Amino acid sequence: MRLLTLLFSFLIASGAAAQQQQSPEELVKQVTDDVLSSIKSDKQLQAGDKKKALDLAEQKILPHVDFRASASMAAGQAWRQATPEQKDQITKEFRSMLIRIYSNAIGVYQGQTMKVLPVRTTPTATETTVRNQYMKPGERPVIIEYAMHKTDKGWQIYDIVVEGVSLVLTFRSEFDQIAKTAGVDGLIKKMQEKNA
Repeated sequence: MRLLTLLFSFLIASGAAAQQQQSPEELVKQVTDDVLSSIKSDKQLQAGDKKKALDLAEQKILPHVDFRASASMAAGQAWRQATPEQKDQITKEFRSMLIRIYSNAIGVYQGQTMKVLPVRTTPTATETTVRNQYMKPGERPVIIEYAMHKTDKGWQIYDIVVEGVSLVLTFRSEFDQIAKTAGVDGLIKKMQEKNA
């Protein structure tokens, strides 16, 4: 039994180490390949099963997202005024918002193929952008950019830009307006209401 436990621990550690050593484009390719394969092989996902889409997002996408960095970008001025506890709350609520967005977007990729475009970066870079081209027969390719930075967990995504529109920054003007009129606590309350 102890041998099995040690073997299991080794496999987990090896997987984590391999993930950290992946280049940004390898990581994006692996995650998008996993998501597209899951959609292709799962009839419930193809039929729009929201619970399955949430589970898929939770397992395949979200471990590679730096929600704190995303939340700080989206909250803008409010983030700089927030206490550490408020920052934790903003991060938690923003994570919930992004989970809904990611899980709703999963069905959009049904029947598409993906190509990771070459990335120009140096071995010492700590930030990069990985561009994907999603293609569906008879339609114009869609470019999606993944803004990534190196963390102690390896490369993580902190923003997704679809056809030139930043997912994270689309929230900033709304969040700034709420924070100006209702303060940081008001922003947190509004985020909680949206997630309810």
